Amino acid sequence: MNSSDINSKVNRVYTNNSAAELIQIASMRAEGLLTVDGSFSVETGQHTGRSPKDKHIICDANTENEIWWDNNAKITRENFELLDSDMNEHMAGKELFIQDLYAGADLKERIKVRVITESAWQALFIQHLLILPPRKELDNFTPDLTIIDLPSFNTDPKKYGVRTETTIACDFLGGKILIAGTYYAGEIKKSVFTYLNYTLPAKGIFPMHCSANSNNDGSDAALFFGLSGTGKTTLSADPKRVLVGDDEHGWTDEGIFNFEDGSYAKAINLSKQAEPQIYNAVRQFSSVLENVVVDEESREL
Repeated sequence: MNSSDINSKVNRVYTNNSAAELIQIASMRAEGLLTVDGSFSVETGQHTGRSPKDKHIICDANTENEIWWDNNAKITRENFELLDSDMNEHMAGKELFIQDLYAGADLKERIKVRVITESAWQALFIQHLLILPPRKELDNFTPDLTIIDLPSFNTDPKKYGVRTETTIACDFLGGKILIAGTYYAGEIKKSVFTYLNYTLPAKGIFPMHCSANSNNDGSDAALFFGLSGTGKTTLSADPKRVLVGDDEHGWTDEGIFNFEDGSYAKAINLSKQAEPQIYNAVRQFSSVLENVVVDEESREL
């Protein structure tokens, strides 16, 4: 592990805990509610969705002509490094959770991702969304991308040259993304996608925001494109076909592959008849529910 990513004065570091362990820790820390079905329900506070206008990318000689700046905010390397240093100081005295994971089902194109968070439920969330390596592959795990997510750290716009107290700051060259001021875990998964959007096209791979399914032998794939909330997950969850993935994929000369290994679906108005796979997933042990109404006594959804 890169020791510079973790403040030496942290209270405790939990590394690569299992889903059962993370649920137990999250419950002990009162991070949310364990439901009657065994899923874990949390509230994300002010942010119940992503903050795309608060994503900042280091603008330097490597990225100046590679990024669509009309839709992406800039941050200087100096301000990024200052933010990185201050977030590191903010870790002192805290409990941190580390998950070492893969992004990309294609063995030739997958990357190693290390996620550092300050809540057990967020560690559980990203463990579900990305690909969990076999234990033997964790001994010498060196990440290509490190994501540090500290929701309790609010950014000073004047000090760091950012827009608000919520910031997602990306250093593509250094393989590091900083997330501050938001408990919405979708920022973690989307940060992985942002990084792959930058790195994969140079390798001749087309990154896609889409869901996908196929027939049983994989010879007939279907892709469903659309903005969040337009029905990609619902359309791809066809009981007569094999679900490849519900959100992020890559297209190579050899076919398509999922960047993830889980599903991040909207839970509102779910129907057991229309969307049985998603409906059942919400009620599985260790599934994470964000901002879902739960009866605090019966723990029923």
